[in-house]
Amino acid sequence: MSLSSRHLLGLHGVPKEDIQLILDTATTFREVLERPIKKVPTLQGKTIVNLFYENSTRTRISFELAQKRLSADTINFSTSTSSAKKGETFKDTVRNIEAMKVDMIVVRHQSAGVPNYLTRISKANIINAGDGLHEHPTQGLLDMYSIRERLGRMEGLKVCIVGDVAHSRVALSNIFGLKTMGAEVSVCGPSTMIPLGIESLGVKVLNNIDEAVANNDVLNVLRIQLERNAGIRIPSLREYHHYFGITRERIEKFNRDIVILHPGPINRGVEISSEVADGPYQVILDQVTNGVAIRMAVLYLLGTMH
Repeated sequence: MSLSSRHLLGLHGVPKEDIQLILDTATTFREVLERPIKKVPTLQGKTIVNLFYENSTRTRISFELAQKRLSADTINFSTSTSSAKKGETFKDTVRNIEAMKVDMIVVRHQSAGVPNYLTRISKANIINAGDGLHEHPTQGLLDMYSIRERLGRMEGLKVCIVGDVAHSRVALSNIFGLKTMGAEVSVCGPSTMIPLGIESLGVKVLNNIDEAVANNDVLNVLRIQLERNAGIRIPSLREYHHYFGITRERIEKFNRDIVILHPGPINRGVEISSEVADGPYQVILDQVTNGVAIRMAVLYLLGTMH
């Protein structure tokens, strides 16, 4: 079995069989992560560059760990210490990396479309680790994996993405992936944080959090992205928490068995209360572990393509 594309640029248009294959492969690697020796020689001799033009903790460490677990050689590129600071263009940076004969590039960039552009100037397999406000496919995959792990399926489930949808590449990857896998997807948040016309993607728009909690199996709660000035779209963080925050009282009032996801980092007391973030409904730390397994699966499936 192999994927239908030699790159992972997003989940839009990715066939169901590909998503299924990645999730099933991740299950195998999830078992590897539980072993005393967590390493397999699968990508020995492969060289992977992590090209991060945007700050990241979880995604970068998760990819790096996945690469080491697969025995690949890893090179980390950070703009703060690179020739990009001296004015080197992105294209020249990539051409120089390409000249070093690398096999794969994992890229995170503040501009949408950069991973796609890379496929035109590089022979390496390209994996999108988040591009602007476009997509973050491995986050979408690990969210789906975490839902399947907890509830056993995605087909027919009701999933609501809550919060700052307008600034979220995670939301888009979740919408595309979950809909492909047969879930019913809705979004909920202040109208200033819901993109106009999002219904055209086949999602339902809710403006009342109680309705979202009462009628869904899963809530994927997004972070308010203060670094992207999301704060100007709401009167105050306290008011946001009052009207849209996920609290234990809200969950217990409507729905005892709901599953709570959050891509992290959490703004405690804003989009989610500490009680919920540390409580029995959430799978937030499972998502982090599953992220390593998902990234191992993607790297393995792309790295062993012929």
